[in-house]
Amino acid sequence: MNLEIFSDNLERLFDAPNSVDNLRELILTLAIRGKLVPQNPNDEPASKLIIKINSEKEHLITEKKIRSPKLLPPVESNFIPFQIPENWQWVRLGNVGQIVGGGTPKTNHPEYFAKIGIPWFTPADLYKLNKKFITRGKRDISEIGLKKSSAQLMPVGTVIFSSRAPIGYVAIALNELATNQGFKSCIPFVMDMNEYIYYFLKFAGKEIDRNASGTTFKEVSGKKVSHILLPLPPLNEQKRIVTKVDQLMALCDQLEARQQEKHEQRIRLNNAALDKFLTAPTPEELSLHWQRICDNFDLLYDAPETVGQLRQAILQLAVQGKLVAQNPEDEPALVLLEEINNEKERLVKDKKISKIKPLPPIKENEISYELPEKWMWTRLGEALIKITDGTHHSPLNGPKGDFKYITAKNIKSKGINLSNITYVSAKVHEEIYNRCDPEPGNILYIKDGATTGIVTINDLNEQFSMLSSVALLKNPSKIYNRYLLYVLRSPYFYSLMRNDMSGVAITRVTLTKLNRALIPLAPFEEQKRIVAKVDQLMALCDELEAGLAQAQTDGGKLMEAVVHHVLAG
Repeated sequence: MNLEIFSDNLERLFDAPNSVDNLRELILTLAIRGKLVPQNPNDEPASKLIIKINSEKEHLITEKKIRSPKLLPPVESNFIPFQIPENWQWVRLGNVGQIVGGGTPKTNHPEYFAKIGIPWFTPADLYKLNKKFITRGKRDISEIGLKKSSAQLMPVGTVIFSSRAPIGYVAIALNELATNQGFKSCIPFVMDMNEYIYYFLKFAGKEIDRNASGTTFKEVSGKKVSHILLPLPPLNEQKRIVTKVDQLMALCDQLEARQQEKHEQRIRLNNAALDKFLTAPTPEELSLHWQRICDNFDLLYDAPETVGQLRQAILQLAVQGKLVAQNPEDEPALVLLEEINNEKERLVKDKKISKIKPLPPIKENEISYELPEKWMWTRLGEALIKITDGTHHSPLNGPKGDFKYITAKNIKSKGINLSNITYVSAKVHEEIYNRCDPEPGNILYIKDGATTGIVTINDLNEQFSMLSSVALLKNPSKIYNRYLLYVLRSPYFYSLMRNDMSGVAITRVTLTKLNRALIPLAPFEEQKRIVAKVDQLMALCDELEAGLAQAQTDGGKLMEAVVHHVLAG
């Protein structure tokens, strides 16, 4: 595949993952390697340009406009990163321009700053503007502020480059300006080179960032910036490169705008489809709208992660009693709740659980939506046998011990993850387990911190201890644990728990809030039908996600193939 074919088919590649960003990187790579525009044998070679650059530099030194710079080490052939055309030359950035730092006037001197003064930039300004050409940042400094700081006034055409976090932002000055100390700017000795240098630094920015030093704040020194290797084309070819890159970057901007428009259109279509799905009055209509979603999946979704909204809609329908048809022969939830109360009374009598204090009656303003006839609202604490949490005093734990010690980091949607598991002693475990005794099939719910709301079914066939960040929910025999799992994962319940979480340093859901939370209780047989239907629809979502993931993989491979052929051509 030659470059012309690549250019002519650029739009066909923009559906690949991160396609536009990848295209921009590829364009810069081709430009800096001398593969973007053809070489012209009539161009004055870069060796002649270097003579001109050196002459301009000596002239500036003679006129005392710049100091004589330190000699830079020669470019050694074994350190050259890639091959360049014959009439190009490898040089160091400090050979073609003066590398200038910046400074910040003391902020406790208001006279050092001005409403309209000398434009003064910080790396954050470049990040926000994200433009090739710049005129002003957020603040200006005064003439005295310039004199009383290490900031330097730089001429029109200066290429400013952020050398402190964030590293790698580049722009060209359309007027005289200064920067803070987060820059190592380049003032070209031959100013006509500034746009090529701009694109070179955009190309090299990620690599410069990777090699930056520092822990709290990464930074690139002026010395390192001066030593950066730059492939130098003839001046006329530089201009052709800049023109071509400008043209292709403008096309990338158009592609990106079209991508965004397409994505927003998908969101609108998806929201409309989900709205019809969620408001379907009968299971038959719901099935019809589901089929329409599946038939038009490629129009509604463009990435695996976007299917999450569809999964949430399925769970919301499940807890609203709209996912499966009601059976008039099902035993109503009211009878089910009576059986649960009888089971709890037997367990209290057998001293297997403690007697639970009565919970307040349900008020009408607590009810979020209307349920089917045989369903009912109940408090979670009334429906479950036990709600508790792990130890509130983090015990001594380590890589070896008698019993596993489970915290929020181990709770995942598909079960308990034992990566980096720690252990506690038998004595510590006994004390914790007497209060919080998870058994296989019980529900584990993260109730503290950023991951609050992640819920899973205990899949370990052994005793273990837990920290208080995880709540234990023991369901009675008449509540199917997978039905309870889906209720707790539903948008309704997630929102109910996440709203007004208590705590300052670490927000949390209290056990009281969990006990008092309202859940929709379906007849037991309908619980089973709901779980079967949710499982079926989630499996279809898995297939749809896998198809999107494969399409992304194929798109990525296509991009890799294009890059390989273009660079090899």
